[in-house]
Amino acid sequence: MVIQSTLSTHSLSVVLPRAIQSEMVTVSVKKGDKLNIVADAWHMENDCHYEWQVHFAPGDADMPSVRARFAPDGKLTITVQRRIPGQTSGYGRGPLGTRF
Repeated sequence: MVIQSTLSTHSLSVVLPRAIQSEMVTVSVKKGDKLNIVADAWHMENDCHYEWQVHFAPGDADMPSVRARFAPDGKLTITVQRRIPGQTSGYGRGPLGTRF
């Protein structure tokens, strides 16, 4: 997984094997500014499970802004807006799970 950051956005991307379809990917926001990504091809025995946990600096990421895109070529791209110091989010900070 490649993580790139600018002043306004964190961008995470990875190209997954063709066997992994969008419905096999789960992106979850966790307490403590953590992002969990799991890709699991349950019908395969080898090279079938991928998992990442990304920890952002406290208060740096606007976790409700998490957006994920799964391209036909298997590229998963996740973007997270960064908070401006002193900014508060307009959204609640509960756990959130996105399934494609």
